[in-house]
Amino acid sequence: MKRKKIVLIGASGFVGSAILNEALNRGHEVTAVVRNPEKIKTEHANLIVKKADISSEETVKLITTGADAVISAYNPGWTNPNIYKDTLKNYSSILNGTKAAGVKRLLCVGGAGTLFVEPGLRLMDTGVLPEAIMPGVKSLAEFYLNTLCSEKGIDWVFFSPAGNIAPGERTGKFRLGKDDLIVDAEGKSNISVEDYAVAMIDELERPSYHQERFTIGY
Repeated sequence: MKRKKIVLIGASGFVGSAILNEALNRGHEVTAVVRNPEKIKTEHANLIVKKADISSEETVKLITTGADAVISAYNPGWTNPNIYKDTLKNYSSILNGTKAAGVKRLLCVGGAGTLFVEPGLRLMDTGVLPEAIMPGVKSLAEFYLNTLCSEKGIDWVFFSPAGNIAPGERTGKFRLGKDDLIVDAEGKSNISVEDYAVAMIDELERPSYHQERFTIGY
């Protein structure tokens, strides 16, 4: 597998740090873009850590120029009172800056909220998600549905996790799907963050999805 130059936005977060480890373990070169560089404890010959404000499209363009792909694990923080506004603004900035840099591929860590649990019913409309996280769920959903779904200028993917993503094992055994929530025999929808990262880097190395969403679960 040819080594790729990746810019990973949000590399110090819960999902971002798992993707960072997976990418480095597979020999890729990673520029980790973070608000707080001190949160990155990993040291690696193929890792560059950059502090940057990704709310600026020009900044995103500068830091992503020359990359084979951009992976965005950006999250403004679940406790951020402005999460709704910041998600919409900054994800648009990431998209537009990456396009302006001429990067061919953008892989986004998506949400599970827009997955269908039955025909015509999305997870976020079932009332089962905690009210506290709904502003973040809705803003990421709106970015996907209203912006990404009509985006033709870059080869993007929006990778939705299972309903529950948590620390666990890297098994390498999981199922992938498109727009429907993946559930097991007991009706539960789970994935470890380690296996989510495996599938994300699999998609980076061997692109199977183009300008579309896909999802994962056991």
